[in-house]
Amino acid sequence: MDSTWGQLLLGLATIAGFFAVVAIGVAVLLWAPLTGPATERAPRWARRRTDTTLRARLWRHAAATAERLHRVRPPAPVIRALGRVVRHPSRLVVAGFAVAVMVGWGLLMLPAATESGRGAGAITALFTATSAVCVTGLVIEDTGSYWSGFGEAVILGLIQIGGFGIMTVASLLGLLVAGRLRMRLQLGTQAETKTMGVGDVRKVILGVLRISLLVEAAVAAALTWRFAAGYGESWGHAAYLGLFHAVSAFNNAGFGLYPDSLMRFVGDPLICLPLCAAVIIGGLGFPVLFELRRKPRTPRKWSLHTKVTLAMTVVLLAGGWLLITWAEWANPATLGRLGVAGRLLAGFTTAVMPRTAGFNSVDLAQMNDVTLLVNDILMFIGGGSGGTAGGIKVTTFALLGFVIMAEIRGEPSVHALGRRLPAGIQRQALTIALLSVGLVMAATLSLLALTPFTLNQVLFEVTSAFATVGMTTGITAQVGTAGHLILIALMFIGRLGPVTAAAALALRHRNRRYELPEERTIVG
Repeated sequence: MDSTWGQLLLGLATIAGFFAVVAIGVAVLLWAPLTGPATERAPRWARRRTDTTLRARLWRHAAATAERLHRVRPPAPVIRALGRVVRHPSRLVVAGFAVAVMVGWGLLMLPAATESGRGAGAITALFTATSAVCVTGLVIEDTGSYWSGFGEAVILGLIQIGGFGIMTVASLLGLLVAGRLRMRLQLGTQAETKTMGVGDVRKVILGVLRISLLVEAAVAAALTWRFAAGYGESWGHAAYLGLFHAVSAFNNAGFGLYPDSLMRFVGDPLICLPLCAAVIIGGLGFPVLFELRRKPRTPRKWSLHTKVTLAMTVVLLAGGWLLITWAEWANPATLGRLGVAGRLLAGFTTAVMPRTAGFNSVDLAQMNDVTLLVNDILMFIGGGSGGTAGGIKVTTFALLGFVIMAEIRGEPSVHALGRRLPAGIQRQALTIALLSVGLVMAATLSLLALTPFTLNQVLFEVTSAFATVGMTTGITAQVGTAGHLILIALMFIGRLGPVTAAAALALRHRNRRYELPEERTIVG
């Protein structure tokens, strides 16, 4: 990789500048009503002209910008459309991610973004931008050799923005500018981060920032030392490699700077284990991490969500490690060529990565059908809610299990770990699961019709895209333009969630004003 620090800094500065402009636009739009003048009075510290702090200056600039926006009125249809988006939190989240993808698309099409200096094709740039913002990791071109330092920095910035969440970034700016948040911005952030209450949004935003930076810094430091001391990299290059892979791992993105992902480090625990730790922590979800930080020694006081997420994480990791290691133990193309310790490490790494991380330390194309199916299941389930993981989420999967157990026992209500589950939560879990299955099946049928690949390869690719995993058997670049567009749609919908995307596209909510007579159908 011939990237220079100048290119990297330029790329990071560019992506930061673009998203600052976007975030300021979102913050101003949400801070002031779309109709009529702003009614909120400036805080006392912002009205003092002698206050030259960054917060006061930014507040005054934002207030002046809002006033100018009120004087220059957009057309009425535009105002009405923006109003509908702003008032609906899920639409706001979808719109924010779409803007982020468009910004990344434009930046990656610049000639400076590629090593060749010719500029990436439209589909390649769009695919990579969507994959980065949706923290997936699927790529058409190898990240380390195709993109320049500027392009890699843009991808890194998109990964971090996508991992934080678009509304979280806008909220951070709102806190910086005014020290508080309007209700509409809080609702958008709540919908994106799965915050339990609107009053918790401020704490969640700052907590997301602290946890992300802390974990990424710790993993980056460990990787930097290993790359420099164990593989002879210069400290500058080792620091860049460590930072890129740490950010990618914690955000469950799966982008790597090596063409073989982690295969050259298959037997190195000092590379694989820090990355696995970052993937697991990021995949738990921020609500769980916040609760573990507040109540680390009182498991009995943990919420049902935290208990279910942790229990399912342990079960899936242990089960996946056991099944994958057993299925690939004697396969000479994967684990069979390693020693006992190496097989156990590679099996564990391979079990962790389907939790939507996307790295691989063995050749996925050489795995047998049993292992591919196990990976499909793990990818589809995904990680925890309110974090960087994809899939239907472990809580959704667990809730379906509780519903099945209650039905088998003939119980009128569903109970889990000493709590009764509301009927609405049960319907949400069922809806998410069925919509996800339908989407994966439809995309699989489409790619089977469009490409010459086998069912195992196509199902793996589709599940990886929908669950925002990024693992592949090597067919991503060969599915054609139509296939790439299908995968782009899957990554976008998979990141936002089928229910969020459907709600964002709905024109209105409907309330049922009456109930029809009840009648049962034959089941089974």
